[in-house]
Amino acid sequence: MLRRQKGFTLIELLIVIAIIGILAAIAIPMYRAQTIKARLTEVTNSISHVASAVAAYYQENSGAGVTWPNCPDRARVETSLGVFVPTRRITDILATAVDASNFNIQATITNISASNPTIDNRIMQMHGSVGADGAIVWSWNPSAPNSIDMAYMPKN
Repeated sequence: MLRRQKGFTLIELLIVIAIIGILAAIAIPMYRAQTIKARLTEVTNSISHVASAVAAYYQENSGAGVTWPNCPDRARVETSLGVFVPTRRITDILATAVDASNFNIQATITNISASNPTIDNRIMQMHGSVGADGAIVWSWNPSAPNSIDMAYMPKN
């Protein structure tokens, strides 16, 4: 009488291990990228709050002789524009006027990823310009010097 064997053959186990390896090779880099994007949300939110404050300042003071507040660092952004900027992911933030109708808000990033240190000490910049209707139109500037990779840049 033949005994029926129970269990998996060696080839079946190798196929399962290969499938798990392929899935891990795809999933781990995607997980890291999404983790970095999630951490960058704090930076994008802070820049957006400063952009809203600049837009409000422009709407309140538009007209002849508008003088823009000089905000070369975090302390001046917080006092001149009244926006608190958390320090966990941003080492410095500044808001500058290129001219009377073009503005830049720039944040230097830190503490984003130990597994991808190329993100730290990089720049995220938002550029604003006055549109035909008098409102400020904001867009992310991926071509700023020392900017983060396009893969991590938020959508406009």
